[in-house]
Amino acid sequence: MQKPGFFVSDQFYSKKVQELNVRSIRLAPPVESIRNCAEKMATEKVSCLFIGESTQEISGYITDLTLRDKVLARGLPTESPVSLIMETDLVSITPDASLVEALLLMFQTKARYLLVKNKEGYLGWISRTKVLTEQSQGPFMFIQSVKEARQISELADKWAKMPEIIHLLISRGMKAGLVNQIITTVADTITQRVIERVIKEIGPAPAKFVFFVLGSEGRGELTLKTDQDNAIIYEDKANEHREEVRAYFLDFATRVSTALDSIGIVFCEGDLMAMNPKWTHSLSHWKRNYDTWISDASQETAMNYSTFFDCRAIYGELSILTELKNYMGELLEKAPERFFINLGHNALQYQAPLTFFRKIRTEEIDGEKQLNLKQTMRPIVDLARVYALKYRIYDTNTTDRINLLKEKGVFTAKEALELIHAFDYLMGLRLENQSRSILDQHRKPKNYLKLKDLTKVQQVTLIEIFKVIEEFQARIKISFTRSL
Repeated sequence: MQKPGFFVSDQFYSKKVQELNVRSIRLAPPVESIRNCAEKMATEKVSCLFIGESTQEISGYITDLTLRDKVLARGLPTESPVSLIMETDLVSITPDASLVEALLLMFQTKARYLLVKNKEGYLGWISRTKVLTEQSQGPFMFIQSVKEARQISELADKWAKMPEIIHLLISRGMKAGLVNQIITTVADTITQRVIERVIKEIGPAPAKFVFFVLGSEGRGELTLKTDQDNAIIYEDKANEHREEVRAYFLDFATRVSTALDSIGIVFCEGDLMAMNPKWTHSLSHWKRNYDTWISDASQETAMNYSTFFDCRAIYGELSILTELKNYMGELLEKAPERFFINLGHNALQYQAPLTFFRKIRTEEIDGEKQLNLKQTMRPIVDLARVYALKYRIYDTNTTDRINLLKEKGVFTAKEALELIHAFDYLMGLRLENQSRSILDQHRKPKNYLKLKDLTKVQQVTLIEIFKVIEEFQARIKISFTRSL
């Protein structure tokens, strides 16, 4: 199955940022002229110059591209202070993070450079080029090739290669959470390329907007069996332009979703897509939606709209979604108790598949006992969400939520570790099952696993995981639903 040379070195996957030759920070004060900064970059032979009063008080940076796009292209006087053109979207990473995490962070934030930072402060910086040269070939060069693709047919070819890449990563022991992020990053990149293509076809948007994703993609937990869950928020416009703005975005969303479906990221069966008029609205309308869902606080509302609390922006004015999330935070501060009670009930909809005699409970499909892996994971996703909302944690990734809840003292270190290990194990099993379904059986990816395909060790491990899930669900019953 493996193509010769696809992975030059497996060491890349265990290598840490601190093992690279981290470059020292070259610095200029914000009042320094653009000319002097450019001369400093030329003298020091660096493509990135950081701006700040000291190496521990960095306020921005400039690159070769900054000089090209903000100075030369606009004819800006080079005697102007560099603070006028500096980029301020600083992104940092810890030295003990893996190179895999560093590259994912770069692709997700579109950063070409990362500051390396520990508790004491900044240690230096690394570039995307530097990290990529450590790998030469593999999924990150593949992601880069997706970023450079423009034609729908080319993007479809890229998506079709994902099962093989994922199978190789899982077989090499990469953590399931990182594999999820790779799939998510590729899906995000494909969606961004499609959006850019559609805007080129129909013209620029008549209002600022943000295209955001929900559910598993919103949590950064995509698998190979994925569909579209997306929505659009656009800025409020005067009444006389309201209908024309709405018409543009519905047409835009329909084109985007149709293109994604042809690529292989298929339509949502539940129609939870921006092309559905229910999920493309102005910011004020979206605020009313969240207001209703939280104040209404019925059990049906909690079930139907819990996925909207797992939202993440992937294109457009990210500040629009940030404003909506801040508003959601204000609503949660005064949410009625029944809102959390119903979220608790929602987190108990899917029970751990254990029989009374502590055996794995399966479904009979095509005459064989099978386990629904997606549903076995859902209780962990749901309990992380309900606790995160209760304790005002707005990160969407399940593992991140659990770790942050540990920091707040909601879970002990042992409890957090048990949940994360359980989630990773189930996700790894699910990804492996999906990739095998595509590569070995030439079938569509599925979430069902035949019980006979599990080893005895896997079955014992699953039973222990299901016991952990039961324990946490019992805790939710007491904490949120006031029942035993």
